[in-house]
Amino acid sequence: MKNVVKQENGVPRQFLGVDFVVLSIGNDSMVAKMLYKKTDNVPFHQHPNEQSGYVLFGKYILSFGGEEYELTTGDSYSIPANVEHSIQIIEPGEVLDVFTPIRQDYL
Repeated sequence: MKNVVKQENGVPRQFLGVDFVVLSIGNDSMVAKMLYKKTDNVPFHQHPNEQSGYVLFGKYILSFGGEEYELTTGDSYSIPANVEHSIQIIEPGEVLDVFTPIRQDYL
């Protein structure tokens, strides 16, 4: 468990070709900063983790629940656990994601 993580101590990772940094990890949740590039492609997928996010900057189309949502700086979202979702990168940027429970595949 890493309750406090200084910026320089984030752990770089990659999933589905997307670079991200694992930040703080609690008992039941974790924070990750997604570093989206224009060439990234996040196809429909699902996981047993609820996922809530905040767009730091960039422009995206998030799809889930039969809907498409255009997201930009300052927008946020929550995706229930086990719901298929995808994200299309329109403009590169960064998104802060919180997962509950902790995503073991991100560690």
